[in-house]
Amino acid sequence: MPFVPALLARSIPLAATVSPALSGDLAYRLFFTTAPRMPVRAADAPTHGDARRGSLQVRGIDVTTYEWGAGARTVLLLHGWRGRASQFAPLVRELVAEGLRVVAFDAPAHGSSAGRRTDIRDWIDAAEQLQVRHGAFAAIVGHSFGALAASTLARSSAPAPAVAAIAGAASPDAFLAEFARELRLDAGTTARLTERFQRRLGMDQAAVSERYDAVRHPLPAETDLLVVHDRGDRRMPDADALRLHAAHGERSRLLRTEGLGHTRVLSADDVLDAVVALVVGGVDGVDALGTTARNDRADQRDRRRSSGTIAAAATTAAAASTAATNPPVMRTAAMVPNTAMPSPPPSANPTS
Repeated sequence: MPFVPALLARSIPLAATVSPALSGDLAYRLFFTTAPRMPVRAADAPTHGDARRGSLQVRGIDVTTYEWGAGARTVLLLHGWRGRASQFAPLVRELVAEGLRVVAFDAPAHGSSAGRRTDIRDWIDAAEQLQVRHGAFAAIVGHSFGALAASTLARSSAPAPAVAAIAGAASPDAFLAEFARELRLDAGTTARLTERFQRRLGMDQAAVSERYDAVRHPLPAETDLLVVHDRGDRRMPDADALRLHAAHGERSRLLRTEGLGHTRVLSADDVLDAVVALVVGGVDGVDALGTTARNDRADQRDRRRSSGTIAAAATTAAAASTAATNPPVMRTAAMVPNTAMPSPPPSANPTS
């Protein structure tokens, strides 16, 4: 961890003994830290270099855009927090080979774009501008925080027939809950962080839920969904991804991987195949891959395991809301049609 974020993280517990407001303010600053910027990986550099570059303005900040291919149908790719568009290089190559146009951008304070601060509104703004430029998207693919932006866009200003959420979550709740868990924030600090976050967006709890929670407010009925998550993802555990899958019934497919973690999942063959199949043929195309579905017993075990994580996150978020107002190897990948999933558990109170 860079010096400044590490210093902030170490300062939070000490500040909490003095003032929850002070520790919450420090947590808020750390939560929105984007440094250091991710460099372009050597393996991704050729695809990154082949992009047709452009720019747009988001809240007065110059944002770098990328375009590959020249097909009539356009796919939007959304990177995650502290990520960059070049992470999608393997997927870009696959989609262009299928005759699709692919567009992406580096969010403010990320990659090659200017700026020092950002939040989810900038992902939405940039994507909306690209939609004006290129027309309606055939699909939106998001990784991590970008998956949250993808579901938000598809539910509001940029409806699309297909959404792929890779290593993501159903609502901002999960990101704050995981941040609070990782830093072992106390209830007072978490409450202050929640308050500052909502104040930043200019929204109360109900408005945040309506705008950003894809479990309480699912994707349009005509939108197909692919949820991809690694079982061992330590940066964003899979509980919220399972909720997202469960909330969308028959039109969602779930691809589980093992040994790939949070970012390597973006370049796994099974993941690339599933995303391309979704873009080209919807969930029927994904089913045609012939990936073996998990058996019911294993599926139930996964849901039981994740339910404890969901409950813990819900408790943390609810308390905050009240106070505030080895080498990686893919061993298996199972595509799970959403045919026997129970109704999703009650969502945690939105805290982000």
